[in-house]
Amino acid sequence: MTKELVIGIDAGTESVRVGIYDLQGKQVGLGITGYQTYHPRPGWAEQDPNEWWSALVNSVKQAMNQAGATKDQIIGLGLDTTCATIVLCKNDGTPLRRALLWMDIRSHQEADFISSTGEDALKYNGYGKVSPEWMVCKALWLKRNETETYENADKIMDFSDWYTYRLTGRCTGSVSTTTYRWHYNPEEGGLPKRFYEAIGLGDIFEKLPTDICNLGEHIGGLTREVAEELGLREGTPVAQGGVDALNGIIGLGVTKPGKLALITGSSHNVYGLTTKSIHRREILGSFPNAVIPNFRLVEAGQSSSGSTIKWFRTNFCKDLEQIANQGNGNVYDILNEEASQIPPGSEGLIVLDYWQGNRSPHVDPNARGLISGLTLKHGRAHLYRAIIEGIAYGTDYNIRNFRKNGIATNEIYAAGGATNSKLFLQIHSDVSNTAIHVPEDNQVACLGSAILASIAGAAYENIDEAVANMVRFKQEIIEPNQENHERYQLYAEQYRKAYPNFHQWMWDNTKIDQNQAVNSQKEFVI
Repeated sequence: MTKELVIGIDAGTESVRVGIYDLQGKQVGLGITGYQTYHPRPGWAEQDPNEWWSALVNSVKQAMNQAGATKDQIIGLGLDTTCATIVLCKNDGTPLRRALLWMDIRSHQEADFISSTGEDALKYNGYGKVSPEWMVCKALWLKRNETETYENADKIMDFSDWYTYRLTGRCTGSVSTTTYRWHYNPEEGGLPKRFYEAIGLGDIFEKLPTDICNLGEHIGGLTREVAEELGLREGTPVAQGGVDALNGIIGLGVTKPGKLALITGSSHNVYGLTTKSIHRREILGSFPNAVIPNFRLVEAGQSSSGSTIKWFRTNFCKDLEQIANQGNGNVYDILNEEASQIPPGSEGLIVLDYWQGNRSPHVDPNARGLISGLTLKHGRAHLYRAIIEGIAYGTDYNIRNFRKNGIATNEIYAAGGATNSKLFLQIHSDVSNTAIHVPEDNQVACLGSAILASIAGAAYENIDEAVANMVRFKQEIIEPNQENHERYQLYAEQYRKAYPNFHQWMWDNTKIDQNQAVNSQKEFVI
């Protein structure tokens, strides 16, 4: 009997990963292809959808070759992407401009305006400020600043919608992306029309998908043209996918309240599930049915975590790259070893991890990174450890807000690139005083998408059944060191005090930088 396999597609910030899995959750093939992020101005981030597609084709072929799989073995595909990453395109899917990546925060003025309306839909933002990362802010910026392109767009899609459309020819929206970043609520009639009209987007509805589908729903098969391009079988079932981090929750097996999912990567996201409708300041959500039917999702996040660590490596570790190239480990192994010799608290250093603004609890795109406490004694290892600790303080701050609002946080289930570092995990566990579980397969978004593919392919009936058969964890659990936890409390408290004390200074500095950039551009044009 031919072994049945599923494909999980995970299109993240830097690359698209395609994993091929058997129905017990074992990965048998993996393909990874990168694409470029463009930063025309500070705070702007764009990607070319055509690069997404070529990367997907390449990664599928890599994974199939590595797995030694045939197209007849593949019973389904599932996918996830970054969100909100907005594509303006024609009816045939042709993009009209580069997509605005999730981390693009150019629409901060639109976000301020939307936040000032006081509309009820703002409850999903904790009745606070809307982040410019959200779809409505980006769409309004495009309408105001690139009016002709906006008007010429037949469709406005999130990244996952665009992939799905290219694969099947069917235009759908995911309940995952729409509830998570579009203010959609299936229990209250869908998109809040009054809200969209109040902010000047009353004309957007004809451009948006109207067919909103649940995660794992079989939405169609691969078209003949796409199947030939991918080397797969025409009609192979495609599951409705959605947000990369939310599919990662499924890949972590977090399908009930009490467990927290910590998804690490370029950014940090902390998620929990609840049966209650919770709308509070400093917490995003709750988002109905965003992951599991009949459960509500709550979220907190940090815009810059892995991206900040990568920034540090790129700019300050050239010598370590040379050492690593000589066969002495990799750069992060060397950095972790050096940083492990530094005591908790990095001898007085405190880092605010706001390199790309703050998502929560402050929702402030104009916040910026800050390093405090530098002396001549501090070296590279101090800075590296302090950055990790700053990220951990930010995560702990968000977990504290969950607990304050009655959201159970008994254990953390973590995944992503940061979990390759034992030091990183231990610091997070120590700061938050919470045990951390790590899955055997760290590609949890890929696995989560494969789980959805298994449902669309009729191997399993629902998410719970598929998770029970496909998700496994490492035996070692990261337990908090109580002595370190006590030492970290004063530093974590100082971290929480820093933003209230320095945010006005940050804003003023950001305005100076923005004005200088505009003036420089004018001089360049002249």
